[in-house]
Amino acid sequence: MSVNPSIQTRNMEEIADKSGSVYKSVAIIAKRSRQISASLKEELNAKLAEFASTVDNLEEIFENREQIEISKFYERMPKPTILATEEFLNDEVLVREKEEEEEEESSL
Repeated sequence: MSVNPSIQTRNMEEIADKSGSVYKSVAIIAKRSRQISASLKEELNAKLAEFASTVDNLEEIFENREQIEISKFYERMPKPTILATEEFLNDEVLVREKEEEEEEESSL
């Protein structure tokens, strides 16, 4: 899925219709955005850890071209909020109600 990284104007009625409330929709998008952000951060840290140096001397640390390219790639990606909004509007987000989760836990 190709997502435009630019900010776009959204129809709030369309967002509200997905869950029945603007506030609920925004809460869902925000939670999904945090999940995406954590995932991307973990992925980036894992890639950059490959270049980690055990040298403590600042003079011996040098810029690694691959490391810079990886960082630039992640900077150009659409922000997690934009990705989460696209997923929400395309019905790609699974939403479970808190009451349903509590009922499932109590029945076990």
